[in-house]
Amino acid sequence: MAQANFALSAMVPPPSPLRVLVLGSGGREHAIALHLLRSPRVEHVFVAPGNGGTATLGPKCTNLDSINFGSDFSQITSWAVQNGINLCVPGPEQPLVDGAELAFRKVGILVFGPSPLAAQMEGSKTFAKAFMNKYNIPTAASASFDASQVQECLQFIKSLGGATKSVLKASGLAAGKGVLLPETEEEAEQGVRDILVNKVFGDAGSSLLIEERLTGPELSVLAFSDGYTVTALPGCQDHKRIGDGDTGLNTGGMGAYCPAPEGLVDDLENRIRDQVLVPSINGMRAEGFPFVGLLFVGLMLTAEGPKVLEYNVRFGDPETEAVLELLDEEVTSLADIMLACVERRLDSVKFAIRPQHAVSVVLASPGYPGKYPTGLPITIGSLPDNVTVYHAGTKLDAQGRLLTAGGRVIAISAFANTLEEAVKLAYRGVEAVEFEGKTFRKDIAHRALKPSASNATAASGGLTYAAAGVDIDAGNALVEAIKPLAKSTKRVGCDAALGGFGGTFDLKAVGFRDPVLVSGTDGVGTKLRVALDMGKHDTVGIDLVAMSVNDLLVQGAQPLYFLDYFACSKLSVPIATSVIAGIAEGCRQSKCALIGGETAEMPGMYVGDEYDLAGFAVGAVERESLLPRLDLVSAGDVLLGLKSSGVHSNGFSLVRKIVQRSGLSLGSDCPWKEENDGSASPSTLGEALIAPTRIYVDALTPLFEEPEGLLALSHITGGGFTDNIPRVLPKGKGVKLDVASWKRPKLFEWLQSAGEVEPEEMARTFNNGIGMVLIVQKEHVEKAKRLLEKGGEKTVVVMGEIIEGEGVVYQGLESWKL
Repeated sequence: MAQANFALSAMVPPPSPLRVLVLGSGGREHAIALHLLRSPRVEHVFVAPGNGGTATLGPKCTNLDSINFGSDFSQITSWAVQNGINLCVPGPEQPLVDGAELAFRKVGILVFGPSPLAAQMEGSKTFAKAFMNKYNIPTAASASFDASQVQECLQFIKSLGGATKSVLKASGLAAGKGVLLPETEEEAEQGVRDILVNKVFGDAGSSLLIEERLTGPELSVLAFSDGYTVTALPGCQDHKRIGDGDTGLNTGGMGAYCPAPEGLVDDLENRIRDQVLVPSINGMRAEGFPFVGLLFVGLMLTAEGPKVLEYNVRFGDPETEAVLELLDEEVTSLADIMLACVERRLDSVKFAIRPQHAVSVVLASPGYPGKYPTGLPITIGSLPDNVTVYHAGTKLDAQGRLLTAGGRVIAISAFANTLEEAVKLAYRGVEAVEFEGKTFRKDIAHRALKPSASNATAASGGLTYAAAGVDIDAGNALVEAIKPLAKSTKRVGCDAALGGFGGTFDLKAVGFRDPVLVSGTDGVGTKLRVALDMGKHDTVGIDLVAMSVNDLLVQGAQPLYFLDYFACSKLSVPIATSVIAGIAEGCRQSKCALIGGETAEMPGMYVGDEYDLAGFAVGAVERESLLPRLDLVSAGDVLLGLKSSGVHSNGFSLVRKIVQRSGLSLGSDCPWKEENDGSASPSTLGEALIAPTRIYVDALTPLFEEPEGLLALSHITGGGFTDNIPRVLPKGKGVKLDVASWKRPKLFEWLQSAGEVEPEEMARTFNNGIGMVLIVQKEHVEKAKRLLEKGGEKTVVVMGEIIEGEGVVYQGLESWKL
């Protein structure tokens, strides 16, 4: 029987034409209206109240300067219903904070903008800070105060390091003006009193947020969201100061460029998405106020990574005039994107950005940001291709003449294949616009075009090491921070002082007669990835020392000194200090001195806060005590095992695969409980895995002092028993190992079970609870055990014997089958 073919498109009704109401009167609203009109689906755009630019966008755009939308929105919502509006786009933040979204939603009109509660992310800096702290979104340290806490404010400023380390922010909306950067303690106190007591910012200063002052380039990221999905536009950089070279008073913004270079290096786009945008959107949904609209995040790109300065809940100005130029509206229009957001289906639209550069330059009234005149005539000449004039503070008088009507009058936007071309085009557009006292910056995008122009130390304007991303001052600060740590490892033979070109060690002072130097070098392996993922940096230094020092012990050597290598993209002094504190602790446990190291800051080689480690240890042993004693090893010699403290620092590539396969995370509750041996059980899986590698110096020292009968030692690292024990055996000798002779920690049982790892693979990958193996002549076993007990070893495992043959023969593997 024939089947009829029905096209789905024929059965789905065509989309309704859009009649859009834009609230606002600035350059941002002009840009939104113009881009909306490029969509064939948009039937008409109304702008309330609009400006001289929106009044001249043609017959499909109408200003509503006679309708008041006020704080209750009753008049404007009635008008919208009567005129068939089906999408409202609030431009400024005030109507959103006042409840525009709820008011229009109540009358059945979709709103591209957040709910009143979600709008508090901009409406209350205190609210936003509490949110960031709860969801671990990177931001500056801060505290909030009211008018009764002036003295507490001053104390908090002092705790941050003083006025120059602080930022004072009126908590509420202050039209972009409620931020003070004091330079003296007097300015700080006056700023606190002005905001909280004198109310210079009105009700916005009912509470004061004081933050640590972050340093680094700023970046504006504008991102669309439907409450679930988030899609960002290219990062922009705004120019807030009125004068060239970022001098003079703060303004609402004198120009912007995008994509800002800072948004395209060191995987920063993905870091901002993963660390800021996604957790912000997910957090708001989890709190019960999912964010729909345009989330504009102000970021500071610090040495520790991107940190949030503030949230805004609407398009930025003048960023919008630049960044919308890069939206490829032939693929998907701005109207389609907005509609997809409000209909909670942003993931269904294709989002395309042209691979070009865009710039906006603001033309301001004379006197701005102070007092300025209005009503000055404006003339606009012919414009080059790819240049657009967006009106901000303009109006048409009764005769149709264009006049100034605000501080920021016009924004000139341009786009081109390169940033330099876009800047040149924009300034050609600036030349085409004239009004009396026209004020503008002549250096928009100067940071990108001349990276060192703002570097006060670069007198010639040339590049500097700092401009290339290497912070020598941070390196010096790290040396000062770790000097006490190194000093704490001081031992006979050296003073453990840092800061020179090399370290020295006096073997004679230690009392060696005929010493042989023994050296070893190692890293931490992919256990470092676990530490980075957990943000726990204070124990990997112990691992680093342990891996090299334990390798010295197997040759009978006494560890003498240690050097480290720390490599990163951008040096974070707190992280590096934490790592080196662990190295110092490892050295103290090893009775060796930390006498030097290298800190390598290599921009572009690592991502974000990632770093790598390597260690180098040197020890010495009297020639007659050098191990292994291969000539004395014979069948019947006994293998003794010393307990490990966990996985140590090997096999983590497999460990991480097992964790991934298990469906657990590093923060999950530990899926097993060890029998009570007096030690605290780890609370999370990550804590169990990252337990530092055991250092065997204390346990072995008494045996090294009476070494008779000790023939060899094997440090169980990568390769497990299968590959490590044969390394200390003479040709023709092997071992028989009874794996049932000790009880494995449950950690290894879990790894085997969760990863479905065969017993043989466990034996050749992990230490399975035995981190050091000794080969002792049979007649000296009891003496060796007594000496090990003297060194603090509670349990010595008799785990096998030397046999004729090669390799490792396992007994008891059936006890490992799960």
